[in-house]
Amino acid sequence: MAKVELEEFNELIATRIPPGDKWELVIDKENAIEGLVQTLTQYMRKTKFKGHYRLEPLNGKLFAIKVEEVNIPEPEPEVWDLYGEY
Repeated sequence: MAKVELEEFNELIATRIPPGDKWELVIDKENAIEGLVQTLTQYMRKTKFKGHYRLEPLNGKLFAIKVEEVNIPEPEPEVWDLYGEY
């Protein structure tokens, strides 16, 4: 039976528009949103995502931390010619 592991990845959801605290959602590039809290609120309303977030303030990036299940197959048993098993 294959093993299942959870893998986290960061999905870019918004970038900061300098100067100041204006943000642009990746899914809605037409509107600039004033403030980080409003940006998170708008993203949650549009996507219904309820999870964790990561902020990189020096790079002006906001990420949603998403979790994905990854199936890890069992390794094939080794077969040895030396013993006549092959």
